[in-house]
Amino acid sequence: MEEGPGEENQQLLKVLETLKQASHELRANPTPQAYESNSSIRALLELETETDSILSNDPKLQNLSHHLSNLKHLVDNFKKSRGGLSLRYFLNRRASSHEISKIAGEVESEIQAWIDRESIENLLRVLQQSNNEEEKTHHLALFEKRVSQGFNRDLQDLVLKSKLFDQLELILCKFDFSKKLREQAALAILALIKFNKDVFVGQVLMGQTIKALISLSSCSSIKVLCSLIKSIKSPLVDEIESNGDIKKIINLLDSYDLQIRVLAFDCVLEIGYFGRKEAVEAMLKEGLIEKLVEMQRSDLGGDLIETGRAYVVEEDEKEEIIRDGGVERETKRVSRERRFLERHPFASCVARFAVQLEVGEGVRQREKRAFKQEILVRVREASVSDAEAATILAEVLWGASP
Repeated sequence: MEEGPGEENQQLLKVLETLKQASHELRANPTPQAYESNSSIRALLELETETDSILSNDPKLQNLSHHLSNLKHLVDNFKKSRGGLSLRYFLNRRASSHEISKIAGEVESEIQAWIDRESIENLLRVLQQSNNEEEKTHHLALFEKRVSQGFNRDLQDLVLKSKLFDQLELILCKFDFSKKLREQAALAILALIKFNKDVFVGQVLMGQTIKALISLSSCSSIKVLCSLIKSIKSPLVDEIESNGDIKKIINLLDSYDLQIRVLAFDCVLEIGYFGRKEAVEAMLKEGLIEKLVEMQRSDLGGDLIETGRAYVVEEDEKEEIIRDGGVERETKRVSRERRFLERHPFASCVARFAVQLEVGEGVRQREKRAFKQEILVRVREASVSDAEAATILAEVLWGASP
């Protein structure tokens, strides 16, 4: 049975990964023992001299062919060198080892570039031709992992020339695809933003990525949205507000899924920090403060103004706090608050939003003062008792500077 192009590509990628690992090992340990005992290194050194080698027929691999030729020549001379224990012999060996290590690193880079070309071509083939969503998800995960390794100009050029971003956005926006596949496409887009925000942010802002993430409304998609807000900041919040999607994010605070509510609250906090006046006004108009008061009132709420009042501290922890002093006492307090928030994710959520707004970078100082007054008014109107209002108001006034 003949192998398809996908299987051939996978076999080639496995071989290339083995050769890349061999060059990495030779770079780290350029000694006779390394290449005499390692069959992969020997295969690497013989690659350039193989009959009908692909290197001699592909112009993209000419640099690799040149580096391999130099590497083999250096290694052969290094193996043949003899000179006892003289200083000259020792220095020559050190210089040769350094040169072998350097060229092995260049070979590793060239092989990685070869792997990237094959991987991008294979990914595009799978995304455009395969009907197997598991296969598509797998290849997108591999691409996300590769991009997450850090910036590489050659890889960036491959992504741009292939118009891969358009393919990722198409998958994310297409309701016919499974949630798992669409989420993986979203993760790949986020990886590209982290890879080089300056290049790919424009495609996010001009396309349908944000609307698709909000429409998907899964835990993974909201996490991606929150991460994109942190990365792109005010321009992304402007896009959300201009699309009328603030309301959809606020509505997620009413989700039956607790994790979605928690993640939606994280998004609200980020919008409060980076959002301009229009975005904050839109959130308040949609009843954000009223929802936050209700969330703080729930079993998952509470207050952090004095964390010790919000839950009972175990006796052994009380003793540790009494014994500790200074910085350690403060560390214990922060640790208690963190554990309390893990069990009560909406504790002091009104004040936490107010603080984000107060210290944020999207709203002018006079606008912050006006919003703070509006928040106080809305808290009084939404509270079911004077005691509840007093607690929340004290947190808002205490947590943010006047």
